[in-house]
Amino acid sequence: MKTLESILAEHPFFKEFAPEYLQLMKGCASNAFYRAGTYIFREDEDASHFYVIRQGKVALEISAGSLGMITIETLDAGEVLGWSWLFPPYRWHFSARAVEPTRVTMLDGICLRTKCNEDHDLGYELVRQAAAVMMQRLQATRLQLLDAYAYDPRARSRL
Repeated sequence: MKTLESILAEHPFFKEFAPEYLQLMKGCASNAFYRAGTYIFREDEDASHFYVIRQGKVALEISAGSLGMITIETLDAGEVLGWSWLFPPYRWHFSARAVEPTRVTMLDGICLRTKCNEDHDLGYELVRQAAAVMMQRLQATRLQLLDAYAYDPRARSRL
């Protein structure tokens, strides 16, 4: 049976973290399972956890009024979910729904913020890694927007 520390150490997000940081963070961690169709969290709720996806798929969704929920991205095992716990006002900006049975290791946001305040090097490393994920996701969004507003050279205008 794997320990929480080994689960974190094996996950791509934490590969550059020093063992002492993994030791600190494991105190904030627990495992959870979500059935397909279950919401892990919903838009505008308190953002209380950081999720490490170990198995399954998670759809990130936004509410689009009369259109209902729209999936903006799907995350797989090996990815992380949610950084709103890190930034005030600590509210989710989207919803996360398990698309298939999903196992996660979740880290309590208040516990992590406390540990980051006590050890600024840990905080820097966590924010640095989270920023790298944010940059990748912003780039993916940028490419989706380029597809949505693709230039049609025959019409010499935007679609």
